[in-house]
Amino acid sequence: MENFFTADNGRIYYKDQGKGEIIVLLHGYLETSEIWDSFAGKLAGKYRVVSIDLPGHGKSDVFGEIHSMEFMASVIKELMAGSGDGNFFLAGHSLGGYVTMAFVDLFPQLLKGYCLFHSHPYADPEETLKKREHEISLVKSGRKDLFYPNSIRKMYASVNLEKYSENIRKTEVLAAGIPDKGITAILKGMMQRPSRVAVMEEGKVPLLWILGALDNFINLQQVREGITLPLNARVAILYNSGHMGFIEEESISLQLLEDFIKGK
Repeated sequence: MENFFTADNGRIYYKDQGKGEIIVLLHGYLETSEIWDSFAGKLAGKYRVVSIDLPGHGKSDVFGEIHSMEFMASVIKELMAGSGDGNFFLAGHSLGGYVTMAFVDLFPQLLKGYCLFHSHPYADPEETLKKREHEISLVKSGRKDLFYPNSIRKMYASVNLEKYSENIRKTEVLAAGIPDKGITAILKGMMQRPSRVAVMEEGKVPLLWILGALDNFINLQQVREGITLPLNARVAILYNSGHMGFIEEESISLQLLEDFIKGK
């Protein structure tokens, strides 16, 4: 079922399907909730799945010049407060993982567990900050098409580009439809987010951390070496995936998430 939720004088679009344990799915940068359609549809055979267009993306409104991770986490809290079904699992891809980390930081008591798909708890390093500034300047000058097609291709492992060419094309269409103000608001929000390594290490909420061995954006060794994971955290490596494991290795990703929810 497709729905709209009113928050802070704006509307948030989300899909709600299936019954059972609740799993909330958050998409990444230059994506919308549509990126989850296949994955969410399969999960909905066993669980209640809520997939959300983050502020400024898809059918959700732009709420301001900066969409901070904390603001988006608060919007999700408000949306889910109306479900009346208790605590839930939260899974975020890339940018969605940054929002997930903010949610874990602010509202850990509302979660049964969280999953990071190709994401991490670190703040942006200087090199990434410069890249985001450059993207903001391109968007403001009406030239976002100079960076987003290449960024989307890099989301997939180079060995998977031909296999997932249709997915790449569809994601490019989604990215083209994201309003300029939504893109810049998200970029500014990502730039100002703090490190949440301590939140992950504290382990208030069980964690499933899924990473891709062929990821062009996240270096496996670098993201893991600076963190001491708690006992209730598990790491899974997708050896044939880049940054889009829930598409590139969908069946394995589904099984990993289902086992996590079941406490296996």
